[in-house]
Amino acid sequence: MLDRKLSIFVDESGDFGSYQAHSPHYIVAMLFHDQRNEIGNAVKLLDSQVKNLGHEPHALHTGPIIRRESNYINLTVDERKKLLNALVHFCRHVDVKYTILHVDKKECRDIIDLTARISKQIRSFVDKHELFLRAFDEITVYYDNGQIELTQILTSTLSVLLSNISFRRVKPSEYKLFQLIDMFCSLELTALKFDLKIPSRSELEVFHNTSEFKRDYLKKIRKKRLE
Repeated sequence: MLDRKLSIFVDESGDFGSYQAHSPHYIVAMLFHDQRNEIGNAVKLLDSQVKNLGHEPHALHTGPIIRRESNYINLTVDERKKLLNALVHFCRHVDVKYTILHVDKKECRDIIDLTARISKQIRSFVDKHELFLRAFDEITVYYDNGQIELTQILTSTLSVLLSNISFRRVKPSEYKLFQLIDMFCSLELTALKFDLKIPSRSELEVFHNTSEFKRDYLKKIRKKRLE
């Protein structure tokens, strides 16, 4: 029997540091993919959709799409929403799950406290889903090492909890599932901002209001959420 292998893709949103008004929340998203579940056809479909929208297949970045930055600076709202919809469509056709860790930095005394809170949430998640995680012979965590503090938390916490784990630094452009976890992370942060009634101008331009955002985006991606 072939070994069962689990990929865990990790992304974050927010600054790892003390509370600041422009970055009050810290979110860590983790996507889980059983490597027995094929995603090749879904990847081809996503690339085809992106090409049909007039773009060469590339690493889609949800935040810049929403904010009209980088490659998307000259696109209209409708053109950017079509790219987001292509990612949501991709999400529906791949067998993955994701979870979100969230810390309100107003509640943190300092960076040590923030580190402890994230570590505690990781331990709680592993404890809750121990049977699922221990069913795999190999687990590989993929992260781009964008924040060294999060890298240290992941390696120190998960290495103790799971003996069959390894870590790999990746480029988001190399993995479609990394682009998907980027979307989960960005849209969950947007959901939080809508709940707190503090959406940005760009988020209002793209999503209009809470009800439309939840209907057209959040409800669809949360079918993949693992609590």
